[in-house]
Parts: sequence; structure tokens; C-alpha cells
Amino acid sequence: MQPSPFAALAILGLAPWLVQAQAKTKTAPPDRTNFVNCLQGLSGCDLSLLASDELAKVGAESKKRNLDYCLNGSALCDPTRLSAAEASSVQAAHYRRNLEKCMNGENACDALSLAAKDMAAVNSAKAQRNFDKCVSGAPTCDATVLTKEQAASVQAASQRRNFDRCLNGSSLCDPLRLAPNEAAAVRAAALRRNRDRCMEGSSTCNPLALTESEAKDVRAEVHRRNLANCLNGLANCDPVSLQNSDLENARAAFRQRNVEACKRGLPACDPSVLTGPEMASVMAAFQARRSRMERLKPPAKP
Repeated sequence: MQPSPFAALAILGLAPWLVQAQAKTKTAPPDRTNFVNCLQGLSGCDLSLLASDELAKVGAESKKRNLDYCLNGSALCDPTRLSAAEASSVQAAHYRRNLEKCMNGENACDALSLAAKDMAAVNSAKAQRNFDKCVSGAPTCDATVLTKEQAASVQAASQRRNFDRCLNGSSLCDPLRLAPNEAAAVRAAALRRNRDRCMEGSSTCNPLALTESEAKDVRAEVHRRNLANCLNGLANCDPVSLQNSDLENARAAFRQRNVEACKRGLPACDPSVLTGPEMASVMAAFQARRSRMERLKPPAKP
């Protein structure tokens, strides 16, 4: 059967498109992995596979990396590959890094390579750091290099620190360095601390250092604390120091606690001191507890 004229024309019209499609499917993009590795200086680079223009790009990129290494002070820098202008820039960057180290007082500073004006700035920064250490009382302070004005400021700061230590009762206080007004303030602070210790019942209280009014306040606080201990039945209660009315209140509190302990069946119960009505209330509490237990028991099986 012969194809129709229309079918033949359709096939002829699609032929160029089919040829182009086949060409596109057959042409694959080139593998650029090796070129990228060479461009980035990676170990997988194979220079023998590069074209001449690719070799030029790889060489330019290698020079740029070397310049960056040198500018940043990296151990990978190869100074022999630098041009005169690049070497000048690298030397300037190295000088700036060294100057920064010297200004910060780092051990890696090469002071001998500094210019005179920069050496003056470095010495000034070093003197300021030493002054700050001396003002703060650091052990690394070198007082021998202080100026007259700096020494006066350091001495004043040392006096303030000693005064603060004395005010706070520190063992590092040197009372011989105190001025008369400072010594009076330190003495007043010590008396206040002693009063507070006495009010708290501390063993470090010195009652002989109390004034008459302070001793009165301390005695009242000791009495209040002892009464609270006795009312709560604590072991450090001192009933001998209680007044008659306080002693009766403490006994009443004990009786109440004893009744509650007996009602609950606690070991602290002393049945020998219970009155008749109290014993009756205790027996009623036990009876009520037994009744509750009986109601909670499961019914007996038939």
C-alpha cells in the first residue's frame, strides 16, 4: 500500500526536528570535575587533561590563593611567587599584625621591627596596662615604672580596698593603714556585726561589746526564741529561764501535743499525764478508728 501524499509531507516536515532532537540527546555536557579541582587547588587535579586556556585560569587562581595566604600570614605562603607590588602589600599586612600584637602585649610581638612612632604608642599602651593592674591590686603590677601621679592614684586605690576589707571584717584588713575617721567607721561596723550575731544566737557573739540597750534587746530576743522552742517542744528548750506565765503556756502546749500524740497512737504519747477527760477523748479516738477499720473489712464469705 502506497503512503498518501499528505503522510509523506508530514514525515518530511518532522524530519528536521527529529534530526535536531537526536543530536541533542547524543551531545552530553563535558565533565568539568577535573578543571574545578585544579581551579580550587585540590589533590584530585590532573593538569595533563587541561586545555591551554584552562591552564592559564588555574595558574591565575593559584597565584591569587598564594597572595591571600601571604596577606593572612599563613604558613602556606610562598613569598618567592609574589610580585614587587604584592610583596609590598604583604609586608604592610605583616607589619600591621605585628603592631597589633605589640599593642596588646602579646608574647609574639617583635618590638625591634617597629617604627619609632609605633614603638612610642606600644610603650604607652604597656604603661597603661601596668597602671590598670596596679590600680586593681593585681600581683603582676610593676610599681617601679609608675609615674608620680600614677603612684598616688595606686596608693589611694590600695587605701580604699583596705578600708573596704576592714569594713567587711576581712582577715586581710590592715588596721594600721586606716585614717582616724576610717578606724571609727570600721569599729562601728564591727560592733553592728557583733550585735547581729548576738541577736541570732551565734556562738561568736561577744556580749561584753554590747551597749546597755543592745544587751536588753538581745536578752529579749533570746527569751522570745527560747519560749518558741519550749512551746514547740524542741530539745533546746530551757524551761528554767522561763517566767511562770510562760512556763504554764509551755506546759499547756505540751499537754495538747501529748493528747494528740496519744489519740494517734504515737510513741511520744505519755499516758501517765493524761487527765480523766483527756483519757476519755483518747479512748474515743481509738474506738472511732477501730470502727472505721471494721467497716473497711471485706464481708465474710458464706
